[in-house]
Amino acid sequence: MATQAHHHHEHHGHDLADAAEKALTAAGEQWTGMRADIFAVLATFEKPASAYDIADLVSQKRGKRVAPNSVYRILDLFVSNNLASRVESANAYLANSHPGCLHDCIFLICDSCGSATHIDDDSLTGNVRKAAEAAGFHAVRPVVEVRGTCADCD
Repeated sequence: MATQAHHHHEHHGHDLADAAEKALTAAGEQWTGMRADIFAVLATFEKPASAYDIADLVSQKRGKRVAPNSVYRILDLFVSNNLASRVESANAYLANSHPGCLHDCIFLICDSCGSATHIDDDSLTGNVRKAAEAAGFHAVRPVVEVRGTCADCD
């Protein structure tokens, strides 16, 4: 397995919410009550969560229906500001446990249990970027997903 090209502090619980709020406000965005609620719910998931799953839980928390379209817009904001990652093949999201560290992610997705393990390998994703540039393509953010079976399900 590839080694991590850098190290970062993993945030959890209230510390994670604080780090997310700081990162978003540093980017010039507001940390609203709705954004805080959506991030708090997203951070509780250990597996990638859909906007519908998140909308259901936020609706319960707020006592009124929250539309998945509203959740999608906020999740897109979170992804663009490195507060969350999108697992493309599952159309689902995970909270980024190190929102202050910008890098490309690699996901190992288990087809059996649905877990998504995030690993960092800047040399691998750097090579993906270089290959895209050599083909005349400007890569904004490579998405690397490997599907298979995790060690727990093997």
